[in-house]
Amino acid sequence: MKYSIIPVTPFQQNCTLLWCEESKKAAVVDPGGDIAVVLARIAELGLELEKILLTHAHIDHAGGTAELVKQTGVPIEGPHIGDQFWIDGLPQQSQMFGFPQVEIFTPDRWLEEGDRVTVGNETLEVLHCPGHTPGHVVFYSPESQLAQVGDVLFQGSIGRTDFPKGDHATLISSIREKLFPLGDSVAFIPGHGPMSTFGHERKTNPFVSDSRG
Repeated sequence: MKYSIIPVTPFQQNCTLLWCEESKKAAVVDPGGDIAVVLARIAELGLELEKILLTHAHIDHAGGTAELVKQTGVPIEGPHIGDQFWIDGLPQQSQMFGFPQVEIFTPDRWLEEGDRVTVGNETLEVLHCPGHTPGHVVFYSPESQLAQVGDVLFQGSIGRTDFPKGDHATLISSIREKLFPLGDSVAFIPGHGPMSTFGHERKTNPFVSDSRG
């Protein structure tokens, strides 16, 4: 599994291009905006866009989804249906955060814990990791030892839980019970900021390190 991180929107959200080296088929994870930039990267790398994958439906992660579908016609997979209310509220989110007006959309496939999604010949496992939002999912490639974690976990921090239906205890549980057991060597792409590994966060993250008990 190859990847290219494309920071988009004023929030510098890590929109990520994942692709299968063998087939050159790709998925865009969390197209929050700046769709022209995303499409230019796909063309530059000579890839065929196959689908959109969403970790959750906050504006900086999902705001460009409808536009990308309009331009490419690809299907949307994710997030979990628990984020339906966030998708429905995208126009209000765009006003609240000063984003360009966006359209709502309906995913072609809602995702559940234990589902799998494909990108070309590669397979990603789906983990339902609520807490930041109720419908947040994480995409994990066992073969590549790589996870796309959205806003669940960051280098040295964790996702906010002060938005509607956010829950701190649930978020901590998602990280400790679902992500950390995948293994210390797993690298992860967060929704914002630099990459890290689960092992590094277990040792040093002030919110979820092992020393926190």
